[in-house]
Amino acid sequence: MIEIRHLKQRSQKRGQPAGTLKHVGERKMEKSKIKLIEYSKDSFVENESSASEICLLDKVDSNVRWINVEGIHEENDLEQISKTYGLHPIVMEDILNTQQRPKIEDCGEYIYLVLKLISFQPQMKEFHSEQISVVLGKNFVISFCESETKIFEPVRSWIRNGVGRIKGGSSDYLAFNLLDMIVDNYFEVLDVLSDKIEAAEAEVVEKPTPETLKTIHYLKRQLLFLHKAVWPLREIVGTLERGGSTLIKDSTDIYIRDLYDHVIQVMDDIETFRDILSSLLDIYLSSVSNRMNDIMKILTIISTVFIPLTFIVGLYGMNLKSMPEYDFPYMYPILWGVMICISIVMLIFFKKKKWL
Repeated sequence: MIEIRHLKQRSQKRGQPAGTLKHVGERKMEKSKIKLIEYSKDSFVENESSASEICLLDKVDSNVRWINVEGIHEENDLEQISKTYGLHPIVMEDILNTQQRPKIEDCGEYIYLVLKLISFQPQMKEFHSEQISVVLGKNFVISFCESETKIFEPVRSWIRNGVGRIKGGSSDYLAFNLLDMIVDNYFEVLDVLSDKIEAAEAEVVEKPTPETLKTIHYLKRQLLFLHKAVWPLREIVGTLERGGSTLIKDSTDIYIRDLYDHVIQVMDDIETFRDILSSLLDIYLSSVSNRMNDIMKILTIISTVFIPLTFIVGLYGMNLKSMPEYDFPYMYPILWGVMICISIVMLIFFKKKKWL
């Protein structure tokens, strides 16, 4: 249902020229927020600004400026920011289109990244996707989020408190930390999926029901949803690792290589979960088939036991006056004894053959 809804949203921009700034997707905030953090090794400034105030700020080469836009539905604000920092209209068009595939584009003076943030919503019992765009420049990083998210709050805390080397680092190191937060979030999503898969596995082994089958199909859809978000990350981080851009300093390479390892680990976990779910589906179908076979076996044995009994009852149920057994006074209990003996002998035979 999520993919179908996304396909319908793509038609909102049909018939408009390339580079037209139009928000495509769900509006997740009433009003956009722009948070500014500007820092160097010895200074730190943080405030919430408007797009016009951002555009009037002087550029200080010794500082790193991080502009975080939460809510990308206000096209005019984004247009002002794009003109100030020289972002191409096509790039801004992609930022406003929330149905983009994760990708990386090296535009020379800046690098444009598209990523997917996946989170689990307990109320709706499903995974939620949000597009995050990151623009990395020489001394600035601009992040565009669909809603007010707390995914980057640890990074803000590190900058405020001077934790680690981020405050003395360059803009590429800041961008790395933002990517690292998104990738680490995938591990939290995988933990949620792991718990659900373990519960489904226990249910399949103990007592599978039709609801179990629905759960397995639901988990397979969620894994496919996650796979589409994570798979392009390998290309994105791999491109950053190979270098070729002056915006990525040599001191940041080791961190990007570590990030690449994390992405590979996430992909391996997803593939492992997909294999487990496929196995669970096979086990479920085998369990249902075995239960049906057991039921058919019991019914077959019951039918087999009653075949000779039915023959005897049918034979002596005929309305024929010439049958000599009718005149025998003990014929009724004898017939009961014969039928009981036949049943016992047949059950012993089935037990000996291990059919019971």
